[in-house]
Amino acid sequence: METAELENVPPEFVDYLQAEGIEELYPPQAEAVEAGVTAGKNVVASVPTASGKTLIAQLGMLSTIERGGRALYIVPLRALASEKKAEFEAFEEFGVSVGVSTGNYEASGEWLAEKDIVVATSEKVDSLVRNGAPWIEDVDCVVSDEVHLIDDASRGPTLEVTLAKLRQLNPSLQTVALSATVGNADEIADWLDAELVDSTWRPIDLKKGVHYGDALHLDDGTQRELPTRKNEKQTAAIVRDTLEDGGSSLVFVNSRRNAEAAAGRLADVVEPSLSPEEREELEDVAAEIRDVSDTETSDDLAAAVERGGAFHHAGLAAEHRSLVEDAFRDRLLKVVSATPTLAAGVNTPSRRVIVRDWRRYDGTAGGMQPLDVLEVHQMMGRAGRPGRDPYGEAVLLAKSHEELDELFDRYVYADPEPVRSKLAAEPALRTHVLATIASGFARSREELLGFLSETLHASQADDPERLEQVADNVIEYLERNEFIEREGDGELSATGLGHTVSRLYLDPMSAAEIVDGLRDIEDGEKPTAMGLYHLVARTPDMYELYLKSGDREEYTEVAYEREAEFLGAMPSEFEDVRFEDWLSALKTAEMLEDWAEEVDEDRITAKYGVGPGDVRGKTDTAEWLLNAAEQLAAELDLGVSPSIREARKRVEDGIKEELLELAGVRNVGRKRARRLFDAGIENRADLREADKSVVLGALRGRRKTAETVLENAGRQDPSLEGVSADQSAKAAATSPSGNEGDSASDGKESDDARADADQASLGDF
Repeated sequence: METAELENVPPEFVDYLQAEGIEELYPPQAEAVEAGVTAGKNVVASVPTASGKTLIAQLGMLSTIERGGRALYIVPLRALASEKKAEFEAFEEFGVSVGVSTGNYEASGEWLAEKDIVVATSEKVDSLVRNGAPWIEDVDCVVSDEVHLIDDASRGPTLEVTLAKLRQLNPSLQTVALSATVGNADEIADWLDAELVDSTWRPIDLKKGVHYGDALHLDDGTQRELPTRKNEKQTAAIVRDTLEDGGSSLVFVNSRRNAEAAAGRLADVVEPSLSPEEREELEDVAAEIRDVSDTETSDDLAAAVERGGAFHHAGLAAEHRSLVEDAFRDRLLKVVSATPTLAAGVNTPSRRVIVRDWRRYDGTAGGMQPLDVLEVHQMMGRAGRPGRDPYGEAVLLAKSHEELDELFDRYVYADPEPVRSKLAAEPALRTHVLATIASGFARSREELLGFLSETLHASQADDPERLEQVADNVIEYLERNEFIEREGDGELSATGLGHTVSRLYLDPMSAAEIVDGLRDIEDGEKPTAMGLYHLVARTPDMYELYLKSGDREEYTEVAYEREAEFLGAMPSEFEDVRFEDWLSALKTAEMLEDWAEEVDEDRITAKYGVGPGDVRGKTDTAEWLLNAAEQLAAELDLGVSPSIREARKRVEDGIKEELLELAGVRNVGRKRARRLFDAGIENRADLREADKSVVLGALRGRRKTAETVLENAGRQDPSLEGVSADQSAKAAATSPSGNEGDSASDGKESDDARADADQASLGDF
C-alpha cells in the first residue's frame, strides 16, 4: 500500500511521510490499515523490532485526532517517553499538540486535557485514573507500547489493570497494542477484542547465529570464517570484524561489573580505528559525562568513551545513559557493552548484537539460569537499522560444540514464550484492589471480582478461583489496616486513610509500615532523620541495598548503637530473615544519611558499591516516600510533619540542616549552598544584603549564575556589573569544607545551561 492511498489521517501527515521518503507502507503496516487501525478498530501488532510498529501507532492516533478525538500513548520507561514525545512533536507543524507526563503521582495533570497526544508511563496513567483526572474519560485511542511486558512480574500488573480500567471508562475506546513477536499474540488480541497483525517481516535481513572456534555459524546453515587472533577473546574478535565492515556492535552481558570491564577492553579494540574528527567529538562527549557526577563510575565511563566504547546499565545516572545512547545512535561510539535494560525499548540499533552472556544469576533459583527466549530475541532485534545497515546480525557465543547445538536449539530456532499475566500475586493485587475500590470502579466484592474478570489473567486462568482467593486475602488485609471498610450488606469503601494511600501511589504494605512507625513516636518527641530514612527504607517500595560479606557484623553493631532512633521495634538477631531485612534497610538509610550530610558522591558510591544512578534513584524514592509519610502523618494528625518535611528536604537536596533555607533559593543546589554558607551567607536575607563581591567569590566568579541567584533571592538590584569577586570568599568556597567542584550533583543544576533543570521524582520508569 502506498502512503498516498492512506485515508482518515490528516493530509499533512501523508505529506510528512513522503517528505521523509516513505512512499510505501511496510507489509505489517499495510496489514494494520486493512485491519482497521485508521478506522477506529482495535489492533494488536506483534512484529519484530524495526519493522514499523511506531507508524502503526501514529496511524491510529492521528486518525483519531482527525475525527476530533485525542490519544494516549503508554510507554514502559520514562526515557522512552521523552524519545517518543520528541518524535511526535514533528506533528505540531500541522496543529497536533503533544504532552508528556511521567512523574508526580499525586497530580491529575489538568494541563494535559488540552493536548491531542499524551505520552506517559503505565504507572503515571494508573495514577491519573486514581486521582480522577477527568480528561482520561475523553481519551478515544490508547496505544500500549511493548505490551508483552504484561509478562513482567513487577511492572506487568499495572499495565494490565490500567488497560482494563481505560476500556471500562470508555467502552468505545480504540486500543492499539504493540508487541514484540510472542508465542500467544492471539490471546492478547482476544482479550482486547482486537484484530491481530502477526508478522515476522523485517525491512532488512536479520541473520542469527553462534560463534564457535574460528567460524560464525548462521541460521541459514552457512558458515563464515571469523577467526580469533592470539590472546584475543571471542567478543573482541567479533567487534573488530564489525569495525572492519564499517559497523557498530552492541554487547549484552549479565552484570554491571561485566559491562564496565568489557567496555574498557573493547574500547582498546576500537581506538586505533578512530579518525581525528571522531576523537575530538568523543572528547566532548566524555567531558559532558564527567560533568554529570564526580564519581569513579563517571570517570571510567568517560575514559572508555574517549576511546570509542561505553557501558550502559541501571547504575548510571539518567544523563549518563542519555549521552551514551545519543552517541551510539549517531555511530560516534562504535561499541557499547550493556546489561539487558538497554533491550527494553530505547532506540539503539547496531550492525551487530553480541549476546555474550545468556545466563544470569537468579537468587530464587540459587544460581545461574538461562535467559528467556523472548528477552534474548529482544536483544537480537536491536541488530540492523533500515537505511543505515545492509543487514543486521545477532550472535551468541559458544565454548564447545555441545553448547553450539544447545544455543541454536534454545534461542536461534526457538519461538518466544507466551505472555502470561502476573496479576494474581498478592503484592500486585494489594495496590490495585485498593485503587479499584478508592476510585469507585468497584463498590462491593462482587463488583471487584467483576472488574478482575475483564483482565488478561481472567482470560488465561486455568484456576479461576485462585484470583478470587487472592482478592479475598487482600480485602482482609486492607480492612485490617484500616484502608477500607466493609458494610453489612457487603459494600466496600475506602477510608480517608485508604484514599490518601491510593492517591499517593503507595503499596498499602508500605503505607502500613510507615503508619505503624509514625504511631510509634511518643508525643512531643522529634524523630531523627536516620529514624525516618530507615522507616521508608524498609518499605516494599524501596529497593534496599544488599548486605555483602562482612556487612552483617558491621551493621549489627550500628543497629545497636542507633536502636533508640528506630521507629518500631527492632527484630531479634535470631529472626534471621527479618533481621537481615532490617540491616539492609539500615545500610540503605545510612547511605541516605551520608547524602544528607553532604558526603561527596564519589565517596558514597565507593563506600556502598553503587553507581551514581543508584544514589539518585534511592534519594528520589526516599523523597517520594517521605512526602507520602508527611501526608499520612497529617491525615492521622500525628504532629510530626515538620520533622518529616525537614528530612525530606535534606535528602532531596543532599544538605545538612543548616543549609535548608539557602538551598530553597532557586538555582542554589547542594554545593553552591555550602560555598555561600562558608563565605558567611547563611540564609535568603543574607543573600539580599551581602556584599556582592562576596557572593560572586563564593560562586567561583560565575557572574551570570550569581546574578540569577541574587534575583531569585529577591535582591532589588542583582546586577554585578563592575563587581569583582572577593578572593577570600572564593578561597573559602574551594576549601575542603567547601566541597570543591561543580557538577550535576550540585542538587538542582550544574551550570548556567542547566539553570532550570527539573528535579527528578520517582525512579526511571
